[in-house]
Amino acid sequence: MDLGISGKRALVCASSKGLGFGCAQALAREGVSLVMNARTEGPLLDAAEVIRAETGVDVVTVAADITSEEGRAEVLKATGEVDILVTNAGGPPPGMWSDWSRDDFIDAFDANLLTPIALMQALMPGMMERGWGRVVNITSVSVKAPIAVLGLSNTARTGLTGFVAGTARQVAGQGVIINNLLPGLHDTDRAAALDKGATEAQGITLDEARAQRMATIPSGRYGTKEEFGATCAFMCSQHAGFMVGQNVLLDGGATNTTL
Repeated sequence: MDLGISGKRALVCASSKGLGFGCAQALAREGVSLVMNARTEGPLLDAAEVIRAETGVDVVTVAADITSEEGRAEVLKATGEVDILVTNAGGPPPGMWSDWSRDDFIDAFDANLLTPIALMQALMPGMMERGWGRVVNITSVSVKAPIAVLGLSNTARTGLTGFVAGTARQVAGQGVIINNLLPGLHDTDRAAALDKGATEAQGITLDEARAQRMATIPSGRYGTKEEFGATCAFMCSQHAGFMVGQNVLLDGGATNTTL
C-alpha cells in the first residue's frame, strides 16, 4: 500500500533505537525525510546513517534532551516546519505509590505529559496553516490497564491521553490528525532490562524470564520494532484522516479489555 506521504517531513523523538527507531525507519521507507532526536549523539548518528544508507532520504540529527526547555528549543530550531510529529520519551522509574515525592511526579509530567504537549503546541499551528498534519504520541498500555509499579507513568501518560482526546477534535477540521500508539511488550532494550531484573529477583535464567513474560501475551511473543514502526507509519499516512483521537493498542492481545 502506498501511504501517500513521500516528500513529507517528520520529527521523530527518541529515535536512535527501539520503538522510536522503528517509527523513523518505517517513515523513511515511505519517502519521508527525517529530523531524528535522542540524548546520546553516537547511537543517534549511527541510527541516522543506517536509515540514510537504506532509504536515501534526508536525515537531520539533533542530540539533545527533548524533555528540557533548552533541548526542546534546540530540536525545534533544527526542525523548522514538519508535516509529521512522533513524540516519544522513556518512562519514569518503577516503584510503589508511597515511594514518590512531588518532584518525582513533576519529572514524570515533564517527560511524558508536558513535553509532548509543548511539541504539539509548537508544530501544529504550521500544520494547520498548511491544511495537513499527523501527530502520533507513543504512550503505553498503562493508559488502558494501569500497571501498579508504574504509577508515575500511569498518571502522566493518562494526562496526555486526556489532552489529546480534546485537542484532536479541535484540529481535525484543519487537516491535523492526532492519535496515540500504545505499546505493550516489544523486543527492545527496555524489555531486556525488565527481563534481566526478573532474573535477579527470581533467581531464574534469562530464557526462563522471557518465556514467563511471553506466556502472558496471547500471541506468544514480544512485538518487534519493525511492526510497531509500520503501524506508526500507517497512522501518519494519507489513509488515516478519519482516525481522530484514538488510542491504538499494539500489545499482542495482552490487555484484556472489550473496548
